Amino acid sequence: MLRLYHFALSPFSRKVRLCLAEKKIEVELVEEKYWERSVEFINRNPAGTIPILRLEGRYLSESLPICEYLEDIFPEPILMPKCPDDRYEVRRLINWFDDKFNREVTKKLLHERVLKKICGAGFPESKNVKTGAKRIKYHIDYMNWLLERRRWLAGDVMTMADFAAAAHISCLDYISDVDWNRSTIVKEWYAKIKSRPAFRSILADQVPGFPPPRHYNDLDF
Repeated sequence: MLRLYHFALSPFSRKVRLCLAEKKIEVELVEEKYWERSVEFINRNPAGTIPILRLEGRYLSESLPICEYLEDIFPEPILMPKCPDDRYEVRRLINWFDDKFNREVTKKLLHERVLKKICGAGFPESKNVKTGAKRIKYHIDYMNWLLERRRWLAGDVMTMADFAAAAHISCLDYISDVDWNRSTIVKEWYAKIKSRPAFRSILADQVPGFPPPRHYNDLDF
């Protein structure tokens, strides 16, 4: 069985978990307290990042290469289109969420509100929280713009781009930092994706000291 070293509120871990679950690949989940930087953890990945996937005695790191590797060896169901133009768009949006959204929103909100306390890194900086709360509106508006023109974020079929976005959004929804009144289309997209069987373990996540809001695991909000 595969083993995934992860943290429940890591969007990068969640993206890999969603891809594994969608492809119905059995995996053992092992919580990794990456901030403690244990010798075992650093030996698994000297870069000191999660997630880490143990597969046939090897340790794979970095969420997108892991997901694309899984796509290569477990091609069904398809999460990365065959057409080069479509693949480009999926990768562009994954980069948007894992880079721009992560820097402007996830780190500003999730890190300040939750991870600092868990890691013992001090108190939240209100300036960062206010910036993240402001920037998420822009990103939701962009998602709204995309979904007005497409069934899913990258096109007419669900792809890895939707999982990348949902991984970040679900982490922020866990701490009630998504304004679901801002876009009906985005809310409907999220309701559709979190209703998938692949999302079940994500909705069951519990982080000690930080209970999710009541709507978090409600498929109808």
